[in-house]
Amino acid sequence: MLRIAVVGSGPSGVYTVQSLLDQLAARQVPVAVDVLDRLPCPFGLVRYGVAPDHEKIKSLQGTLRQVLERPGVRFLGNVPVGEGGVPTRRLSELYHAVVYCVGAARDRRLGIPGEDLAGSCSATDFVSWYSAHPDALDAGFPLSARAAVVIGVGNVAVDVARILARGADELRLTDMPQGPLDELAAGAVRDVYMVGRRGPSQAKFTTKELRELGTLPGADVVVDGEELAADPGYADPAGLSGPAKRNVAALRGWAGAAEHGRERRIHLRFFLRPAEILDDGRGSVRGVRFERTAADGAGGVVGTGRFVDVDAQLVLRSVGYRGVPLPGLPFDPRGGTVPHAQGRVLRENVPSPGEYVAGWIKRGPTGVIGTNRPCAKETAGSVLADAPSLALRQVTDADPLDALRAAGLAPVEWPGWLGIEAAEAALGRTLSRGPVKIADWAGLLTAARGG
Repeated sequence: MLRIAVVGSGPSGVYTVQSLLDQLAARQVPVAVDVLDRLPCPFGLVRYGVAPDHEKIKSLQGTLRQVLERPGVRFLGNVPVGEGGVPTRRLSELYHAVVYCVGAARDRRLGIPGEDLAGSCSATDFVSWYSAHPDALDAGFPLSARAAVVIGVGNVAVDVARILARGADELRLTDMPQGPLDELAAGAVRDVYMVGRRGPSQAKFTTKELRELGTLPGADVVVDGEELAADPGYADPAGLSGPAKRNVAALRGWAGAAEHGRERRIHLRFFLRPAEILDDGRGSVRGVRFERTAADGAGGVVGTGRFVDVDAQLVLRSVGYRGVPLPGLPFDPRGGTVPHAQGRVLRENVPSPGEYVAGWIKRGPTGVIGTNRPCAKETAGSVLADAPSLALRQVTDADPLDALRAAGLAPVEWPGWLGIEAAEAALGRTLSRGPVKIADWAGLLTAARGG
């Protein structure tokens, strides 16, 4: 029997498990798969990255759950891999194959003056905070700000802007933890600026996400018609792709619409490149200085030397993710990925026996959740092709779970996760809400152990 570890229980990890089971079963290769995760909860970014008001996407957890409950699969949460946990070398001793699906955990920086001022934050950290990631419990965002700037025009930026602009009554219907809910409800943010350095036809958000901004009952969407007109695709949309054409059409409708005098406003701004985050003289943010850009005719932009200041007390950068080196694995710092060939980890350009990657750590932070399916299928295909040689690798006779416990780790198995779910449902009942996420390590681990 092949003993395989998949490190990471987000979509890329679970799709890898599914593809491994399906492909190996079709060849009648017996397999046992352990899914290891640093957190005591499964589902990765579906639990901790999808906005709490997006119930339809969050329902994907049901599909992932079915895979993790299949025979031959064992979930082992609260198992860090690498620094402070089980070394990658030790995993290679316990399993015939290890597939690393560890994502891209670090956000990209802007590299401009003032980026480290108080009130200048990562959108990734903000998402983790309102999604109840236990590492973000005490993040401390200045929600007393009157205005916030979100730098970036992808779906994460849209999520962040929408959460800031939603009312407390709407957020109370979600599983957002009570702390962030109370802070957002008491917050003073009334103007949210979402800003891109290029034009609307090159924005990364999807039309569905964009149009959702116009459905918020307590927020007006404000678009600068002159900035739209600066996009070559605005006047001549015939050459645009379908998504870009739909985005421009949605923005065009808002540019000509009157404001309704709602409590909050979401300003969509384009052709503005961040140049400096401005200091209020006390070490905190007072605004952002942007340089106006112009389309260069080749899909990029050039600076114009003209600058615009936007007053704000909170800045959230949402300009992409980067992979983080995992001790014991090779790493390409340029792409933020692990070198590989069809999912096989490469050491000095030679496939490393029994080591594989899938997801963002394999291909970089690109695509949507569904993009992980073909990526996982390719890696699983490589494992299948290597199965005869993998079966010859010497692994310890010990049950990996026993070995992890002997190393001082305290894995949370599937019944422990069900205990967390039950505790979150009970917590919600005490607050007259639906299930409410537990946001701290101690609470999660206590619930996992039946407390």
